Amino acid sequence: MQISIRNFTKTFDATPVIDNMNLTIEDGEMLALLGPSGCGKSTTLFTICGIHRMNGGRILFGDRDVSHLPSQKRNVGVVFQNYALYPHLSIFENIAFPLTVRRDSRADIDRAVRAIAELTHISELLERRPGQLSGGQQQRVALARALVRRPDVLLLDEPLANLDAKLRLEMRSEIRRIQRETGITAVLVTHDQVEAMSMCDRIAIMKKGEIVQIDTPSDMYRNPRTAFVAGFLGNPPISFLNGVATDGAFAIAPLGLRIPLVALDGIADGTPLTLGVRPEDCGPQGNVQIEGTVTFAETQGRENLYDVTLADGSVLRSIQPSGRTVAVGDSVRWHIDSKAVFVFAEDGERL
Repeated sequence: MQISIRNFTKTFDATPVIDNMNLTIEDGEMLALLGPSGCGKSTTLFTICGIHRMNGGRILFGDRDVSHLPSQKRNVGVVFQNYALYPHLSIFENIAFPLTVRRDSRADIDRAVRAIAELTHISELLERRPGQLSGGQQQRVALARALVRRPDVLLLDEPLANLDAKLRLEMRSEIRRIQRETGITAVLVTHDQVEAMSMCDRIAIMKKGEIVQIDTPSDMYRNPRTAFVAGFLGNPPISFLNGVATDGAFAIAPLGLRIPLVALDGIADGTPLTLGVRPEDCGPQGNVQIEGTVTFAETQGRENLYDVTLADGSVLRSIQPSGRTVAVGDSVRWHIDSKAVFVFAEDGERL
């Protein structure tokens, strides 16, 4: 089911939260709405499902205009951050609840619940109560309840926020598996870029109620349009250096740093610039030498993370294979790969 959001506007108490948004989510696609708190991603999700009403615009499910339909008539499945399970009901009864309300026959309910329980790997839990389950198991129940009614659209609002790191990893792959097996169109709201990049076909990054870029995870990581997008994607995050344009190069005079870049051809000398350097592009290999002092070192098992503070106080992050003997306080002469850096104008737009 394709979802089309056209000229969507939403206000709360006369304060605009979303202004004239346009977005198309393709049939069978899983799309992430990613951004910081308050950017409008949950407002968008709740408007798709009918919890919030639009102040302007239209929402289409396929060719059907659902803009003014109540949520119960939109045929959407929603999984909330807190799972919202009924503690006094069994797991079977929790999953069956939407079908019971719909007054399906007992035989149909039993067949549907057991089928979705098998798909979500919780068949052995159907006689238990929510209080007897782990967080990961409760999340599977919430997902099963959302899917049992065969919705046209699956909406996920921070579904993994309450799980520990190991369970988050497991449930990321499980939700993606189930979404692919069912072929359902899904929208994931998250502030966690790892979730968005690992689970979704495309990501829409939001800032102050606007979509600033929409792309596949790999394309967005390799080709961010703004400094905001570059800073939001990547773990460890990108480092930024402030400098100026000088003869077609990015330069920081106090450091003697000069990086010729094709993107700066025609840019006036003295124009303020920001250089973005990802941690994997700073280290022993590269074509532009930098000197600094290691001010932070963290062993992460397979890799080590370092902060290198330059003479002007700027900090570059570097991630390298474990086994190096660099320690905090060491002076290093490392390099930047100039072919991999990003350069941004003063307003944050990519050059």
